[in-house]
Amino acid sequence: MPPPPARPPGRTARVSRCLSFSACHRLHSKSLSDEENLKLFGKCNNPNGHGHNYKVVVTVRGEIDPTSGMVINLTDLKEYMQEAIMEPLDHKNLDKDVAYFADVVSTTENVAVYIWENLQKRLPARTLYKVKVYETDQNIVVYKGEETTPEK
Repeated sequence: MPPPPARPPGRTARVSRCLSFSACHRLHSKSLSDEENLKLFGKCNNPNGHGHNYKVVVTVRGEIDPTSGMVINLTDLKEYMQEAIMEPLDHKNLDKDVAYFADVVSTTENVAVYIWENLQKRLPARTLYKVKVYETDQNIVVYKGEETTPEK
């Protein structure tokens, strides 16, 4: 009896999902004086804070499963994003309601890191590829973990 046909090599793909959340914050570093904070952050240092409608694009990567045809079940990804992003951040004051930002300045860079770390706890190992956070249409942060290799 002949051996079964060889399986074709795995195909890798990237899958992205978007969501939006609203939150307020104040850019203020405890390491700086009030004057230094105002000079560095300008109107974003307003003591009453300010808000954004953030847009987040999460990209995962992996081998396309030959049975399901998927890298990840999008229903699962949606649930992970709900738990890691929406529940802790949506309609919150980042500085007052999210413990992570008690001692970390709530810049978009740090919001991206926070989201990355929260997703890493939920997603299958080594599948998270990129977190892209739009603070505005003009201000966008991309975080890909602590990798040192250039984007392919």
